[in-house]
Amino acid sequence: MPITRAGLTARVSLAPALAAMTEAAEWLDARGCKPVLESDAAAAAHLAGRWPTAALNELADHVDVMIAFGGDGTLLAVADAVARATTDVPVLGINLGRLGFLTEVGRDELTSALEALLAGRTRIETRLMLNGRVDRGGITVLEHPALNDVVMTRGPLSRMIDIDVTVDDAFVCHFKADGLIVATATGSTAYNLSAGGPIVHPSVDAILLTPIAPHTLTNRPLVLPATATIGLRPVAVTHPSPDVVATFDGQYGVALERDDALVIHHAPRRLRLLRTSSRTHFDMLREKLKWGNS
Repeated sequence: MPITRAGLTARVSLAPALAAMTEAAEWLDARGCKPVLESDAAAAAHLAGRWPTAALNELADHVDVMIAFGGDGTLLAVADAVARATTDVPVLGINLGRLGFLTEVGRDELTSALEALLAGRTRIETRLMLNGRVDRGGITVLEHPALNDVVMTRGPLSRMIDIDVTVDDAFVCHFKADGLIVATATGSTAYNLSAGGPIVHPSVDAILLTPIAPHTLTNRPLVLPATATIGLRPVAVTHPSPDVVATFDGQYGVALERDDALVIHHAPRRLRLLRTSSRTHFDMLREKLKWGNS
């Protein structure tokens, strides 16, 4: 399908990302592909009025592709918006940040990536996403998608927390730890990795359950099928409490109350991530994690 409208957004606090977004918008416009800019990024780049704009949570419904300029955090915000959109548009990440596991295209590859995009020389990787909901007194008070992970963690002033864990309503165990990470294979190289969890190839349909600094060292990470429904319930939480928090991709968080349940399962829609090069996941791991460097 030809791409006639592209949604562009950038990390507003990163000048190189805004400059790259502006360059891409000009390049696309000159070749008949109308750019539509995310409102805040357009304002930060002083582009308001030059091209159409839309709020991030509306942008995906008006374009054929989303292009994110920044780091993985910027792409995670776009993934959240796409998951909530009525249309299922693919996403291309341009890395202007530091590590960038999700934003594979470097600044020097921008033009070649845009050429490949318009010429249809791309491939799509589908990535499992999670849906987390907070149930309170039998009522769902919050639902939120996540591409990398949903985390139950202690607040800044609390000590270890106690969490009861179930998988498909079967009791697993009682964890005493700083928290628990429920991650996708895509998120295995994010918070999960820093907490000692395994690296899982993103094509694997799996959900990872990784404790954060567990009190019992035999509490090890678990790899579960993507069909699993995971329930996390904090134990002995005061009411109300900032001591236990649920976070989604590190982008959004909510304090949990006594008897709240955090329920996590795979989202109905997968993220369609565009790739414009022949770079493999193992190439990415060697580059980003410095594997094999002496």
